[in-house]
Amino acid sequence: MDPLNLLPVGLLCAYLVGLSKGGLPAVGMLAVPILSFWINPLTAAALLLPIYLVSDLYGIWLYRHDFSSRNLAILIPAGLLGVVIGFLSSPYMSVSALNGAVGAIGVFYCLRAWFFVRPEGAPKEARIVPGLFWGTLSGITSFISHAGAPPFQVYVLPQKLRKLTFAGTTTIVFATVNLAKWPTYLALGQFPDMNWRLISLLIGIALFGAWCGRHLTNLLPEKIFFTAIQIALLILSLQLIWRAMTSVST
Repeated sequence: MDPLNLLPVGLLCAYLVGLSKGGLPAVGMLAVPILSFWINPLTAAALLLPIYLVSDLYGIWLYRHDFSSRNLAILIPAGLLGVVIGFLSSPYMSVSALNGAVGAIGVFYCLRAWFFVRPEGAPKEARIVPGLFWGTLSGITSFISHAGAPPFQVYVLPQKLRKLTFAGTTTIVFATVNLAKWPTYLALGQFPDMNWRLISLLIGIALFGAWCGRHLTNLLPEKIFFTAIQIALLILSLQLIWRAMTSVST
C-alpha cells in the first residue's frame, strides 16, 4: 500500500500507542486491529513494534518512580515466558481461537466488575500463582497481536493500585515484553521491508501521545480513570471476539 494512503490511519494508531504508554493502558491495543483494516495484521504488528519500543522508553522515564515492585517481579518473568511460548507454538497456534478466548475473558471480567463485585471490597494481593498464569497469557497474546492488556488487567485491576502505580507497572511490564518480541519477530521473518521515514514520523506522534497520556492520567479522578480502562478493555475484548468469529467463518 502507498505510504501516503496509510499515513492518516498510521498517525491515529501511533497516537493511540503513545496514549497507552503515557498512562492509558489498553487504548494502544486498538492500534493493530484498526491498522489491520488496511494492511495484513502481521504487517501491522511489525510496523507498530518499533513505535512501541521507542514510546516504551519514554513511558519508563515518565513512570520511573511509580510502579509495583512485587507485580514486576511476578509479571515480567511470566510475560517473557509467554513470548517464548508464543514463538515456539506460533506455527501450530490457532490465532482466532486464542483471540476469542482472551476476548471472552475480558468481557467476563468487565461484567463481573460492574455487576457482581462490590466496589467497597478489599483490594486483592498480588499472588504469585495467578500472576504467573495471567502474566504468561498476557505475554502470549501480546506476542501474537500486541493484545496483552486483557489478561494483564484481569490480574492487576482487582489489586486497586494507585492510578500512577498501575500505569507505571503496566508500562514497564509491556516495555520488557515488547523488547523480547523483537528477536522472535526477526526469527519468524515477520518484518517486511520497512518504510523508516514513515516509522520515524509515527514515532514522533507516539511520543506526543505519551506526553498527552501522562497529563490526562494526572488530571483524571481515580474512578473515571479505572472506568475508562474497563471500557477500553470491553471494547478491545469484543473486537477480539468479532475478529475470531469472522476469521472462522471465512
